[in-house]
Amino acid sequence: MRSFSLAALAVLIAAPAAAQQQTAVGSVQPLYELVRGYIQRAAEQVPEAEYSFQPTPEVRTFGRLLGHIANARYMFCSMIKGEENPAGRNFEEVTVKADLVAAVTASAQYCDEAYAISDARALEALTLFDRPTSRLGALVLNAMHDMEHYGNIVTYMRLKGMTPPSSQR
Repeated sequence: MRSFSLAALAVLIAAPAAAQQQTAVGSVQPLYELVRGYIQRAAEQVPEAEYSFQPTPEVRTFGRLLGHIANARYMFCSMIKGEENPAGRNFEEVTVKADLVAAVTASAQYCDEAYAISDARALEALTLFDRPTSRLGALVLNAMHDMEHYGNIVTYMRLKGMTPPSSQR
């Protein structure tokens, strides 16, 4: 039921964008902002003691998952902006909740600037993972990557008896 709810929400967000004939970037931005908020709220909601939670030995801890999201945002958005990656560190190695929440926040703020590029710039070609795409394609991939890992966050939170942000009323 929750999967349907997220899909329905995505359609509801995209429909007004199409009706208003928003820009290409403007049609992706609401989806990014939605998942950006969910990840931020989850990072803040989960107690620090659970940042070391690892459902199985083969997967990341909750904290490493947030660090991975921050790393990926900096990577994607620096490429989109045509800049050197400003992260300066591997956030998957950070273990303190306050530092990880700050990394998630700062990486999102950095990406906000990438989602503000013009459509002309968004349509410029770039190579991502040895494949040709556009800056817009990279924006979409960043939002998809965030959503993919938000799905992991939901599972981690449910395993710990917590209600994830997307299910809170």
